[in-house]
Amino acid sequence: MSTAAEAGLRRIFDVVDLLIDAVDEESLVPALLPLLLDAVPGDSIVWAPSPDPAHRIPTTLPADLVTPDSQAAFDRHASADPLVAHTSAATGTPLRRSTLQSDRAYHALAAYQDVYRPLGAERQLAMSFPGGYVDGTPRSVCLVINRSGPDFTDDDVLTAALLRTRLAHVLRRLAPPPPLRCEVTRRESAVLALLAHGLTNQQIAHRLAISPRTVDKHLEHAYAKLRVGGRVEAANAWLTRGDAVRPAPWTGMVAGLR
Repeated sequence: MSTAAEAGLRRIFDVVDLLIDAVDEESLVPALLPLLLDAVPGDSIVWAPSPDPAHRIPTTLPADLVTPDSQAAFDRHASADPLVAHTSAATGTPLRRSTLQSDRAYHALAAYQDVYRPLGAERQLAMSFPGGYVDGTPRSVCLVINRSGPDFTDDDVLTAALLRTRLAHVLRRLAPPPPLRCEVTRRESAVLALLAHGLTNQQIAHRLAISPRTVDKHLEHAYAKLRVGGRVEAANAWLTRGDAVRPAPWTGMVAGLR
């Protein structure tokens, strides 16, 4: 391994070590941002949780990089920004702005003139990930690294991807979901466990010897109890709680669950 590769690996380990030792988000984030900028080098970094009333203005390094006026400008123009769409509505995996649009298209954005250009953000690498819960509501975090110089490399994107899963994991630990509003039944538990392990409704119905319509009903009730809106959220919430029953063996569990 080259000296540069060893140094890069060490910077990743520094982030992971901090995440392992984290006890609360308020003390974690200020210590985390400099390490993230070491692992994926840039001129500035923005940590933006949403929704989160306590953090209307994102946390940044350098500090106070985003002002109330620039945040208001961002809010006005965000809907026309394809990188924002990726982090808010798509997968949220690490992505360079240059992958989405040319420099000319980027510079034509209203957000570039009012928000990004004053930051010196000629190059951007952005990602989003689950950010735990706030006031009982699932939250996400958008993380953006800005550069004025050369674009981000493939190695930078890979490093961000490696750290993304670990960031999501620690935030689930620090901001866990609220208690269930009411107890999940055994039937709903059985369906959720299979859902969390990737089975379709048809496969769940076959495994539990019930109809797909009954599976739909169990999921509908479970979504309300877990405070989620769909299959992916339900599977993640169920696994996060540590309640998921392993999907095998199920032959001895079918009786009484119909």
